[in-house]
Amino acid sequence: MKDNVIAGLDIGSTSIRLVIGQKITGPAGDELQIIGAVSGATAGVSRGIVNSIEETTSSISAVLEKAERLVGVPIARVWVSINDPYIKCERSKGVVAVGRSDGEINENDVNRAIEAARALAVPVNYEILHVIPIKFSVDNQGDVKDPIGMNGIRLEVETLIVQGLSTQIKNLTKAIYRTGLEIEDLVIAPLAAAEAVLSTKQKELGVALINLGSSTTSLAVYEERNLIHTAILPIGAEHITSDVAIGLRCPINLAERIKREYGTASVEEVDKKDEVDVSQLVKEEEVNDDINVISRKYLAEIINARVEEIFDKVDNEFRKIDRSGMLPAGVIFVGGGAELDGLVEASKKKLRLPAALGVAKNINVIIDKVKNPEFLTALGLVIWGSHTDGENLGDNSFKRSLGGLLEKTKGLWNKIMPK
Repeated sequence: MKDNVIAGLDIGSTSIRLVIGQKITGPAGDELQIIGAVSGATAGVSRGIVNSIEETTSSISAVLEKAERLVGVPIARVWVSINDPYIKCERSKGVVAVGRSDGEINENDVNRAIEAARALAVPVNYEILHVIPIKFSVDNQGDVKDPIGMNGIRLEVETLIVQGLSTQIKNLTKAIYRTGLEIEDLVIAPLAAAEAVLSTKQKELGVALINLGSSTTSLAVYEERNLIHTAILPIGAEHITSDVAIGLRCPINLAERIKREYGTASVEEVDKKDEVDVSQLVKEEEVNDDINVISRKYLAEIINARVEEIFDKVDNEFRKIDRSGMLPAGVIFVGGGAELDGLVEASKKKLRLPAALGVAKNINVIIDKVKNPEFLTALGLVIWGSHTDGENLGDNSFKRSLGGLLEKTKGLWNKIMPK
């Protein structure tokens, strides 16, 4: 049984989520079933960056122990999300001559083209995380989705190359290795969440997935089924909480409770005379404060100001690829911060796009907890792992060698091509 277990580990700045899936044989062949999901508090991670390996290791170990007790199976390997705000992506092209004498393009030609595309000048302190094919050209025919089986002389590929800061990757992997876990691979958080949330139709039309975490906001933009842009911004839900704490002059733990229970990002929905009594929250949080009644309108204005700043930064990313207000399938929100009341309405107004909360579409989930927006990234990691599982990945350990990366690229290519 343990050989069929696939685990997704999402390490956030305030919480760690671990979702465990298992491949079972059903009437329609192999199926993925979610058998457990746990979460725990994070220590040693700030704004998506590991700042204490020892504390991070302890936090992961606590969640791992809880998960193994829950599912009754030892967890040896995990797919891990990375949410480092220093991540960057750029386009690169690779061109090769078709190898076969009859001109038919095979998988080897595709892999050689992708290898040629990844031969770009990467900064000394960065390393490549993903090499994702966007489109191919065969001779003079452009916008080819899948060139395998076609005939031609010259094969060209345009790829999106996602790079991460080497030191942060090493710190994160070291913290995980110290728990005794092996790492299958690192996956950018919004790419993982997209596996669970976005439909093929949405990716075809043009859609952005926005993962609103506690201290980072990450996004992935798709069009014509291809990933065309990704970014991680160093701002998130905890900045909203900090603003509430300053505006109401109250402790941060009380500000978080007030934000969750009475806050909204949509100012128009709140009446000027609407007031709420927070004295019960003050008692529950054991705060020595004389705050009793607050104006919901004032609270909404504080929250809305920071939410609009986040959306401004998101829209700047859309402008970089000329997609501001130009994504027909709109934006889909996941992450713990996505549960803020009025967020969807505020985004429709600010981003000028359709908007909705993300739900797990690509897998049948019976555990209610996994349906929460904050668990969707970890769930996506499990789905990502199930697609890649069984591909020829060399050995299953985390690799950064050229050969290992090319094998993973081949597995990724097989996974992302439309079926």
